[in-house]
Parts: sequence; C-alpha cells; structure tokens
Amino acid sequence: MIESQKCLNEVAEEIVRINKKYGVEIIFKSSFDKANRTSISSYRGPGLDKGLTMLNDIREKYGLKLLTDIHETYQAKPVGEVVDVLQIPAFLCRQTDLLVAAAKTGKIVNIKKAQFLSGEDMKYPVQKVRESGNENVWLTERGNIYGYNNLVVDFRNIPLMKQITPTIIMDCTHSVQRPGAAGGKTGGNREFVPAMALAAKAFGATGYFFEIHPDPDKALSDGPNMVALKDFEMIVKSLLD
Repeated sequence: MIESQKCLNEVAEEIVRINKKYGVEIIFKSSFDKANRTSISSYRGPGLDKGLTMLNDIREKYGLKLLTDIHETYQAKPVGEVVDVLQIPAFLCRQTDLLVAAAKTGKIVNIKKAQFLSGEDMKYPVQKVRESGNENVWLTERGNIYGYNNLVVDFRNIPLMKQITPTIIMDCTHSVQRPGAAGGKTGGNREFVPAMALAAKAFGATGYFFEIHPDPDKALSDGPNMVALKDFEMIVKSLLD
C-alpha cells in the first residue's frame, strides 16, 4: 500500500539495482486504496487520483513497469491509463463487471485466486476476461482458508492453473498471512516466505510476488508477512540459483 513518496522511492531504487544486477523483470506494485482492510480505522492509502500520480512518478523516474489493484468498475479506465497490469483482488475475483471493466482496458489482467476457490475454479474468471476481448490474463496463487485465521497453500494449484493460462504468479507473502489474527489486523509469518517461493518454483510458477518494506514492523499494512527490503536480494538470488 502507498504510504509515502519517500517509501515508494526507497523501494524502487533497490528494485532497479537488483534488476540491473540480475537481469530479471521486476514490476513495481503498490495500492492507492486498500478497500478490504480488516478494521474501518485502518489506513487505506492516498486514494485514486493522488495514488496514480505517485505511481506515475515512479514510472517516469525509474522506468519500472507498474501494477496496482482495482476494487470498483469505475477505477479500471483511469488506472489502465497509468499501469501495465490491473490486478483483481482475491475476494473480488468472481465479480463479473469488475473483470469485464479490467479486460476492456486492453492491459494485462492479473486475477488473484480467491481463498475459497480451487485452482481449477479459476477457469471461469479467466473466461470472463477472454470473452470480453482480452487474452492477456495472469493468475496468482495466494493460499486457501484453513480454519479460522489461517491459510494453507496447495501447490498443486500452480500446474492446474497453468492449464488455464500460461502465466502463474506465486504470492509468497500473502500466502503466509494470518487473516484477522492480530487484534483487528492481519498477522503473518514472514519467516516462511523464502520457502514459499522455492516451493512454488518447484511446482512451475512463472513469477513471484513479494511485499517488501524498509521497516516491515512499522508498515501500515501487512507488516507481519512482509520481507525486509534489505533481505529481498537474497530471495531473488535463491530463485535464480
């Protein structure tokens, strides 16, 4: 989630350095609005207009491709004018109007698999995008609900979803969340993130998503499952070895 321009710049600078060192494609993601926070008192972000301006500054300054998520249909068009990939949040992955609006931008649509769906179920959201005239669809694995306040990853979903569309992203940090398990906030176990990435690689993931932050314990969203910025290069290197 966008916290400040300073934080965005600090992360972008490190991403660019790693990108140049290892020659990997890195897409910069941050949210202008986190509409699904656990508590109504939680910080949501700067909003659509200011957030898109801040993201566009990152593109112009660092030359990075951009991804952000949308929650409502009216957001698709203005967001599509700024970013390269529109992301559909997991809880909204069956929302037909949202999928159609994202598809009509002509940009890549990345659909996060809902915590309550199987990998095979994701053929239907993909079909909605394709039948709206857009073949550029990615799917993202982010774990499934496992009782209360916990998630489990069935890595078989990765090869199953590759039968639907060729680009499958592993969300390595949201998968270690403990939803709602931190007193009105989401908890998590960041120590398992590197292993999540390597397991996903073994099952054929074609990309990886990481939440990274200069100081995760002070992050305004998802801190417990975030990777410290200083540790990100080590994880990238482990995936390339």
